[in-house]
Amino acid sequence: MTLRRTFPTTVGRLWDLWTTKKGLESWWAPDGFSVEVRRLDLRVGGEVEYTMTAVAPEMVAFLSDSGMPRTTVATWVYSEIVPKERLTYAQLVDFVPGVEPYDVTTWVEFRRTPKGVTVVLTEEALHSEEWTLRALEGLKNGLRNLARLLKPRPSPRGFSPRNAALSRDRARGR
Repeated sequence: MTLRRTFPTTVGRLWDLWTTKKGLESWWAPDGFSVEVRRLDLRVGGEVEYTMTAVAPEMVAFLSDSGMPRTTVATWVYSEIVPKERLTYAQLVDFVPGVEPYDVTTWVEFRRTPKGVTVVLTEEALHSEEWTLRALEGLKNGLRNLARLLKPRPSPRGFSPRNAALSRDRARGR
């Protein structure tokens, strides 16, 4: 699975959102869930551990009906870190009832473009087509969350650098 999305931001800002506790907690949770990063050790061999908790009633009901807990603890281990260019990590999939735990590798690339930064997100398929599609929807949701977080905010009504300069000049009697 590979997804691409361009964000109107700097690579430094995106890197921070992917590699810090505060950053991940601001967008990582899919809609209907919350996330708390318990540990983040940004080095090859370092781990990220976080809890994912269903908070929306429909998600709580889905997990209950599926025999899954409302809160799960997830862990990934970094295998490659190229600052502001690439992250590679393996996440332990140990939350699927009746399936032996296994690792899924994810590659994240940050590519500077004239319009900002393109994130290329690639992840291995999961154990079944159904779970692979669920993972794909989760990745898409994460990229939408990032886009909402990074959406440029409009300037206050009537504000522009030109209007600000004119106002300043008027105040100075020019």
